[in-house]
Amino acid sequence: MGTVADRLELMAEKARKTLVAKDAARERALQLCREVIRYSTNAIRAVHRGEYEEAKELLASARLLLKDLDKTLSEHQELLDAGFVYNAQKEYAEGCITLALIAGSTFPDPDELGISYAAYLNGLGEAVGELRRHLLDCTRRGEISRCEELLATMDDIYGVLVTMDFPDAITGGLRRTTDIVRGILEKTRGDLTLSFRQRELEEKLAAFEERLGIRMTESFEKEESS
Repeated sequence: MGTVADRLELMAEKARKTLVAKDAARERALQLCREVIRYSTNAIRAVHRGEYEEAKELLASARLLLKDLDKTLSEHQELLDAGFVYNAQKEYAEGCITLALIAGSTFPDPDELGISYAAYLNGLGEAVGELRRHLLDCTRRGEISRCEELLATMDDIYGVLVTMDFPDAITGGLRRTTDIVRGILEKTRGDLTLSFRQRELEEKLAAFEERLGIRMTESFEKEESS
């Protein structure tokens, strides 16, 4: 049986080995998550530059790291619920969704991405901010139909998020993300409306100036002929 001291020492040794392994897995997981976030962030930047192939490659690298993360934490499942894992998955989801919506590629599914639904939904919400940025770029280029399409997509996303009425402990704070999305949507709709009205006014002014110029030219020609 052994003495109490012997059993304590045995327990302590087992505990140390377990915690050493868990700590090593956590440190490795932290490193992987930082790399996933870096790749995903750079992918979003590439999307806004129109470098879609580069964005795909960056997201593919992030995907491999997430698979490595799953293997690293396979024997430490409780760490999968850690905030750093969630943040990495969310950033990856945002990158994939942003690429799909702007480049027009296949819209990603959370199961296909291998991430939690909470991380996916929050990534979906944060992608709305990237859509606003792209929409403003399209506004400056005068791509009105594209702007309307993007605004409709943003509205569709909000329509989905607002139906996810579950506790924050389950959704990873989705209510706050949804509130932010609503604010972005309202601001973008206002900006777009103002831009359209300004463009319409400029077109009417240009048409008026053109008609005025024609009339003045005709009047001048009449005076010359007389």
